[in-house]
Amino acid sequence: MMKFIEFLKGLFRPKASSGAQGVAQDVSEAKNSEIYPKEAEKGQSEITSVWDILQFNDNTQAFHLSNVIRFDEWVTMDEIRRRIIEVFQIDYKNERSLYPYLKTFVDIGLIETNSVGGKRKWRKKDLLVKINIKNPEKEETRVAQTA
Repeated sequence: MMKFIEFLKGLFRPKASSGAQGVAQDVSEAKNSEIYPKEAEKGQSEITSVWDILQFNDNTQAFHLSNVIRFDEWVTMDEIRRRIIEVFQIDYKNERSLYPYLKTFVDIGLIETNSVGGKRKWRKKDLLVKINIKNPEKEETRVAQTA
């Protein structure tokens, strides 16, 4: 970011070399410099799904919804209720109690919604996250050096 600011300052600052050559030289310098410098790798990185990281309390409505809704198909409320009964042997007295949880999942971007023909359908979004894992070998060498 600082190199970009310096480049902009250099455009408006008068230089000893005037004319088209000075401007062409500034532009070529800007092309050669990196806007985002590469950082040294601090370990390994792992790509995982957000759904693997999230942990819901057992036997809650959010837990039930996250287990019966899948990534590959759109499911209606009737299908969601049928799957909850089949998997967890739990029947809700009021099916409307699941809607606030579904709406919250949709609002935070974990579940997609589709409304076609007056029927709403839902499915999970596959959100990937890159997690940096520190090298334990480097940490051991730091500890050995300080001891």
